[in-house]
Amino acid sequence: MFDPPRLTHRSPKQLLGSRTMPRQTFMSFPSVRARQAVAALAFAVLLCGCQGSSTPGSPASPTGTTTATPTSSASSPIALPGSATTETAPALYKPADAKGKAQNVPVPVMPDLAKENSKAGLEAFIGYWYAQQNYAAETGDQSMWSQLSAPECQTCKRIEKGISDSHIHGRWSVGGSISIPAIESLWLDGARNQQAKVQVIQEQIDYFNADGTPGRASEAATNSAFGLFATYGSAGWTVTNLGIIN
Repeated sequence: MFDPPRLTHRSPKQLLGSRTMPRQTFMSFPSVRARQAVAALAFAVLLCGCQGSSTPGSPASPTGTTTATPTSSASSPIALPGSATTETAPALYKPADAKGKAQNVPVPVMPDLAKENSKAGLEAFIGYWYAQQNYAAETGDQSMWSQLSAPECQTCKRIEKGISDSHIHGRWSVGGSISIPAIESLWLDGARNQQAKVQVIQEQIDYFNADGTPGRASEAATNSAFGLFATYGSAGWTVTNLGIIN
């Protein structure tokens, strides 16, 4: 049981080096010695090749000292007209700041546990629900988060409205990230409706208009306790009500 400070909750918001062998000429040696030298050189080259190669499909040397010899014909694909031969590096996540909106925000993925009708499943779902709320606040895209909230959840609707206002006419928000350090599930075996107490910490939120000027008034950081009610149905968990605990 945690007892967080009673603060007012606000709405959300990265050679073969071409080692050239010296041209060895044997013109100055008698022909017999020349043939012997050539044979010795060929044997030496064959011996080196046997020591430095491995059987196709065999693992690399455990010492890490043996490396495959790259060849231009095998390692470099032939470029065809209209085809791309280079891989594009994944785009990096950039949080919003005073100069612009967040970019390439990672989309939360629901863990399998959050789909279970169990105490652990409810707690995992609550974590996912808040992760989706963070995503919605950063991007303005509430399509997934809204599906996790029932129509009768009035607090959820107020949060949705606040997020929409944060992104209206090109506006964006900075900060406001939510973390939930504690969840106390009040689990009732066999019950369809469950509830939990959740500690919700939210960072300060600043707003900017499309032209970069300050938008709405900033909202201070909060640390609050919420009562969250959820129902498990055919589509999984849904938040049905949410309220601050005084």
